[in-house]
Amino acid sequence: MNFKEIKELIDILDNSSLTEINIENKGSKVCLKKEKEIITQQVTAASGTPVVTANSTTPQSDIAVETPEDDAKTINAPMVGTFYKAPSPEESPYVKVGDKVTAETTVCILEAMKLFNEIQAEITGEIVEVLVEDGQMVEYGQALFKVK
Repeated sequence: MNFKEIKELIDILDNSSLTEINIENKGSKVCLKKEKEIITQQVTAASGTPVVTANSTTPQSDIAVETPEDDAKTINAPMVGTFYKAPSPEESPYVKVGDKVTAETTVCILEAMKLFNEIQAEITGEIVEVLVEDGQMVEYGQALFKVK
């Protein structure tokens, strides 16, 4: 399977009530799982102390997710694979802290089953933190970069 086919499977999973897709094709296996996120609401008690209560659960598998603590967004891994910050060890990284990115900017490569997939930012902003190391294995949905 190529990156585009896997991305289509992710979109199908996102837009359905399914929580898992397993596909085996020509010796390749792909397993996509949708995690559940607990939505919380902060309520202030009579004493003025914040109390956090869970309201509901909703499926989550976004590429870019907002993080409330600092208004940053994350660029998340659209697949399981090995993270590479540059096209080769001799070349400079696709992006580094302080770089501006657009939705079409290539930010890294994820290697999966000997296929090297260029990953686009899919959001616009400035890279404020690289969250993984070069050569590190990443999970589907794992945050790779913080963007403001």
